[in-house]
Amino acid sequence: MTAEEKRNNIDKLPTHVGIIMDGNGRWAESKGLPRLAGHRAGGDNLPRVARAFWAHGISYLTVYAFSTENWSRPQLEVQGLMEILRETLSRPDFLETLHKENMRLRHIGRLDRLTADLRKAISNVLERTKDNTGLTLNVAFDYGGREELLQAYQAMMQERIPPEAVNEETLRRYLYTIGLPDPDLIIRTGGEERLSNFLLWQSAYSEYYTTPCYWPDFDEAEVQKALQAYSQRQRRFGGLRVPG
Repeated sequence: MTAEEKRNNIDKLPTHVGIIMDGNGRWAESKGLPRLAGHRAGGDNLPRVARAFWAHGISYLTVYAFSTENWSRPQLEVQGLMEILRETLSRPDFLETLHKENMRLRHIGRLDRLTADLRKAISNVLERTKDNTGLTLNVAFDYGGREELLQAYQAMMQERIPPEAVNEETLRRYLYTIGLPDPDLIIRTGGEERLSNFLLWQSAYSEYYTTPCYWPDFDEAEVQKALQAYSQRQRRFGGLRVPG
């Protein structure tokens, strides 16, 4: 089935999809491998999934790669995750893939707690893909929804914005996701059913889809399932369903 046929086979498509990429460690453990092998497999899977969503015409994809709470994991695992990201961003074939698919990479979250070489690798990829016009791939790394809101409020206070001037549009200008539409669909792999501090403000009216499939096994067929499920939802944004 061609990409056009796949799009035509789904009645309604989201513009922005968020993914909580869960299950890397359990995937590795099920195969008798160390947890970092699962994280590496999960990283290798990201370009494939991004291509699959872009083939369906999805404009924005935001993936939850490392949360503010993940710092509490064992030090060796945290260091391994940082090294995997640095290696991935530094690989010529990764950048080549982004350019070939016309994808733009964007970072969402804090940078100040990352090592200098990792910040440099992130900055390099952001700069070199900034003019691409295809899928925008947002990587939420050292990201937390609560912290995002707190820093937004703090920034508004520092700029002495009067309370009566603060509304939803004002707040949006101080979020990491400035310029992005809210996610229409949030997908969580690995079978868990919680947001885990991911895009708390932005996902207020997102549709939620969970699958037991571990992230390294989340493939084009799973993308198709998720989009098909989304197309069957009735989004009312707090209103009533209109008969007919």
